[in-house]
Amino acid sequence: MPADKTLSASPPKKASIPPAAYAIVLVLALGLGGFWYLNRKSHEPPPPPPPLTGAAKAYVRYLKLSEVDMQAHESYMKQQVVEITGKIGNVGDRVLEQVVLNCVFRDAYGQVVLRERVPIVSKKMGGLAPNDVKPFRMPFDNIPESWNQALPDLVIAEIDFS
Repeated sequence: MPADKTLSASPPKKASIPPAAYAIVLVLALGLGGFWYLNRKSHEPPPPPPPLTGAAKAYVRYLKLSEVDMQAHESYMKQQVVEITGKIGNVGDRVLEQVVLNCVFRDAYGQVVLRERVPIVSKKMGGLAPNDVKPFRMPFDNIPESWNQALPDLVIAEIDFS
C-alpha cells in the first residue's frame, strides 16, 4: 500500500504567469518607450532653413517690394491681427516659382521677439514672371506683446526658379 500512495500523490504545481500579463507588460513598455521618444523629439529645435543659393543671392537685386503697409485689426475671436500688405515686382529675366520672406519683429531695445518665414509668391499663385508685379498679404496673430509696433524687417529668405 505504500506504493499506491506515492503513485497517487501529484507533484506540486509550479506558479506560472498568465500570457495576458506578458502582453500587458509588453504594451506598457512599448507605450512608455514611444512617449519618451516623442517627448524627446518635441523638444529638439527644428532644422534651420537652407540659406540662399548663389543664384538667388544674385537675383535679389531684381526683386522690388513696394507699397508695403501695415494695419492692425481685431479678428472674430477678439484677437489682434497685424496684416502686412504690399506688392512684389520682378524686374529680372527669370520666372520665379516661390519667394519667401523672413519677417523679423523686434522689441523696443532692438532684440528679436519673433522671426517668421512667410511665402509671398508660390506655385499655387502662379509664380512671378519677368516684369510682373503681384500683391501680397501676410497676416500675423502671434506677435508678442513686447513688439515695438514698428514695421518688421522684411528679408528675402528663399527664391526658387522655374
